[in-house]
Amino acid sequence: METMLRSIAMSGYFDVTRRLGLNPVELVQQAGIDPAALANPDDRVPAAACCRLLELTADKASCPTFALQMAETRQKFGTGVVNVLLAHKRTLREVLRAAAEFRHLLNEALAVYIEDAGETVTIREELAVTPGTPTRQAIELAVGVLARHSSALLGNHWKPRAVHFTHRGPADLTFHRRFFGCPLEFGSDFNGLVCAAAELDYPNPAADLELVRYAESLATPLNAAAADSIEQEVRKAVYLLLPVEQATVELVARHLNLSVRTMQRQLGSADTCFSTLVEEVRRELAIRYMSNARYPIGRVAALLGYSQQGSFTNWFTSQFGMTPRDWRSGQAK
Repeated sequence: METMLRSIAMSGYFDVTRRLGLNPVELVQQAGIDPAALANPDDRVPAAACCRLLELTADKASCPTFALQMAETRQKFGTGVVNVLLAHKRTLREVLRAAAEFRHLLNEALAVYIEDAGETVTIREELAVTPGTPTRQAIELAVGVLARHSSALLGNHWKPRAVHFTHRGPADLTFHRRFFGCPLEFGSDFNGLVCAAAELDYPNPAADLELVRYAESLATPLNAAAADSIEQEVRKAVYLLLPVEQATVELVARHLNLSVRTMQRQLGSADTCFSTLVEEVRRELAIRYMSNARYPIGRVAALLGYSQQGSFTNWFTSQFGMTPRDWRSGQAK
């Protein structure tokens, strides 16, 4: 089943593209998307096609900050019942949890994970789309929108400590530095933001619990009707949890608020199993990490759940027909 997103997730595309002197309708059609659907915030469009569209447009415009310029147009939470719900939650932590709960009404491909470490919190974002789909611009859009929404919610109390991207940074970081206002780390182990735990729990001055309850009563039936397949849900959870060594069947089930037995039964009904999905995600992440020359092979092994590099080499050779070193040498030619 193809992963979809609401067109509202691409808000700002038409305006920024025109500002850069390009014809957005032609580019949208070239990416295989119906322009009318992309222009309607309530329509659903293929997530992978949107990723390709962002890359295509950034390339045509010679603008590596294209997605961040889209994110910059997000002055506040958008319209619609889910955005009303998010804008009036009590804290940023509650906003993030609600965004995860109602992800089917926003962006089925986006997964969010909050990792607490004492006084510091890491908010990790991952896109689960068709293997081989370029995601650089889409990831920058997702992290950029997260930063804009956090700033809109907390104002001067939002002071992220760092922003991380797994891809390489552009030659000129001026726009990125101005946009995020914090240290940047490219070629990182994850995509997302690091902030103080207190910021996630700072009171939202616009909080309105009555309005939230009303919005939830409208959104919940729609959310149930739009729910992803269990296969996609597990894949997204593994994408998030594998690099932090938590992609066990127990922890993935807990992340999805399911019992292990229920999750396994649902996967069986979908003609797959947990170990198969873990292996699929591990292959996809192996290609991503191995393509980044900044990652030593030992580091790649650890990110994929192998404490011993030799075990990783054996697994990699069985999957790709060559050792990690030979694979990387071939990519460099």
